[in-house]
Amino acid sequence: MEQYIKLIPSWENEYMGFNQGTMGLLLVILFLSILFRLIAMTMVSRLFSNLTKLSPLAAKTINESRGLFGIAAAAALFWQLSTQLAMDMNLSSSIVMMPKIAAFWLPALSQLLMLGSLLAWALKEVELIGAVVAWWADEDDLDGTEKTLISALESVLRFLIVIFGAMLIANALDFNLATLIAGMGISGLALALAAKDTISNFFGAITVLIDRPFKVGDWILTKNVEGEVMEIGLRTTLLRTSVDTIITLPNANLVNQAVENYGKRRWRRYQPSFHFDIDSSPDIVQTFCNDIFKIITDNSQTTNEKSSWACVEALGPQSIDVNINMYWDISSGKIEREAREDFLLSVMKLAGTLGLNFYEPRVRRQYSN
Repeated sequence: MEQYIKLIPSWENEYMGFNQGTMGLLLVILFLSILFRLIAMTMVSRLFSNLTKLSPLAAKTINESRGLFGIAAAAALFWQLSTQLAMDMNLSSSIVMMPKIAAFWLPALSQLLMLGSLLAWALKEVELIGAVVAWWADEDDLDGTEKTLISALESVLRFLIVIFGAMLIANALDFNLATLIAGMGISGLALALAAKDTISNFFGAITVLIDRPFKVGDWILTKNVEGEVMEIGLRTTLLRTSVDTIITLPNANLVNQAVENYGKRRWRRYQPSFHFDIDSSPDIVQTFCNDIFKIITDNSQTTNEKSSWACVEALGPQSIDVNINMYWDISSGKIEREAREDFLLSVMKLAGTLGLNFYEPRVRRQYSN
């Protein structure tokens, strides 16, 4: 850089250890860094332009993270040029003049800014995995298995990025990694004991991902909580409850207790009961049961007909109790509720057609004059 420095006049005026020529050079480097940031942001937008058109998630992620990449690029340029400027300051013929503390900290801080911004950008870009998978699969909605694998891959990548970034930052701060690793070996037992919960949660996540007792999107019931699986991480699993709250469960707890998975059901059992007046005609009640069973078997959303029935189960003091056992071949709660509604309305219409009255307990009092 010495040949370029000589092109700038060396003024005698000095401010806080900087001469005017050095201050001018630093301003030029800062301007070039800002320009380089804008160029880097534009390059990122153009590089992922096809993906942003196909995925709103990708567009949002890239727009939010391209500023971090631009800062990393600008800091990298400032780091290289300021390092060269600090090296040229030591030459006997150099006109560069600045305090030694500035010559040390300007490259060091710009290097740390570059690494920190690059680390934050990489962590943000992990969210693109889901968008890329959906793009390749040519699907808008991913199934539960794909979401589970994406969640696991995102967790692993975040872990590796943090570890790799920590090593780069430690190296930038001149930490001796060999000594640090040796020290960790000496204190490994203490760290293992202190981090036993984290380690158990990590291996719990591996167990969940290998055995796959549930996947993202399944509705599960554990000892203390019930909800939909939203994310499976390296340490915890997130559930969304029926009241729309998020519960965080350590993975170690999930592999050490029974987990009931409603998402793996082959069918959904439904057992409604109907009560008719005790003075109803037995023949009509029998006809009602036969017609209900026909409704069940003719319905395309029911299954397991051999185990289904509609029959009189009990005679009470005031009512005839008809119990029904049926099975829905349905994949979602919303569709099941709609199918139940249609079935119950059919029951009401059938009872009205046959002249059957549903039993309703009422207290009738006679008043005497």
